[in-house]
Amino acid sequence: MKIVVVGATGTMGKYLADAFEKEHEIIRVGSSCGDIQADITSLDSIENLFRQVGSFDALISTAGPSYVGPWKSMTDKEFRKGVEGKLMGQVNLVLVGQRYINPKGSFTLIAGALTTDPQRNFANAAAANGAIEAFVRAAAIELENGIRINAVSPTVIEDSPQYFPYFPGEVPVSMKALEYGFRKSVFGPSTGQVISPR
Repeated sequence: MKIVVVGATGTMGKYLADAFEKEHEIIRVGSSCGDIQADITSLDSIENLFRQVGSFDALISTAGPSYVGPWKSMTDKEFRKGVEGKLMGQVNLVLVGQRYINPKGSFTLIAGALTTDPQRNFANAAAANGAIEAFVRAAAIELENGIRINAVSPTVIEDSPQYFPYFPGEVPVSMKALEYGFRKSVFGPSTGQVISPR
């Protein structure tokens, strides 16, 4: 399979790209490095990304900037970081990518446990995550040609210890569990699902 990994230079994306490239052709997409560079907050950049990729079988997104900070002092501009990044960036990967993906292909987006288990300083990410989950459920009933779409929704992951203090009492998700959540989405039959690796 030809799999596009958007966010392939980040912690999750690099791990997944390394794991899947043993069996599949991987196109690594990053904001400043990788096989292809793309800014998912720019529709023109996303269009250019898919023109370079051409047809593909699956897209994995672990990208999506959002704002981390206290609600009390958050501004409209800061809140829009998650709306334009994690939400619209991923939505546009699907809106544009559906013209390039092969029949029976799949999209897998990144959400997060903050949707149902919010933590302090993450209101922006929680809102974007919830919207991604709703988008995945709605898009699944309209995508054509057997194309599937799911979201993977982990809590804090073991390879990101800098975030542990923000998630008191949470058992971090192992990278192997994260990988198998994405494997379930990419290679399984499910669509419109929110997969929560534990």
